[in-house]
Amino acid sequence: MSGDCGVLIALTDAQVEQVLREAAGRPHPGSLLPEIGEVDVLSGAVLALLQDESCSRSALRALLVLNALPPDGSWRELTAIATELGISPSTTHRYMHTWLALGLVQRHPRSRRYRRDRVQDGSAQRAGTRGGADAG
Repeated sequence: MSGDCGVLIALTDAQVEQVLREAAGRPHPGSLLPEIGEVDVLSGAVLALLQDESCSRSALRALLVLNALPPDGSWRELTAIATELGISPSTTHRYMHTWLALGLVQRHPRSRRYRRDRVQDGSAQRAGTRGGADAG
């Protein structure tokens, strides 16, 4: 037997994406958004702008959907978010799918629950995966 002590490391899809993004020098999309400490501040600003016809209602509603996810990383049901915001579940799902594709949210692998992806110090520090098995 040779002295080869190979080590196998399994990475999730999200971890592979993170490695490739960092190798290419691209920041995590979440690091491009300002940190919002007060969730109510963003909601209040967005809700006020929904009446302004010069603003994109779709973009503002997408921000409300993202903002409906707790900053502490806890999971929320898609239908609860849709009901809370008065947006159809299918529209809410499209917004979530977009945030998921950008790496800003994670989807629970066995439910329609979502949570914010955890981004710290401008780099992705994931506690789970895009479809992470770590139910919280």
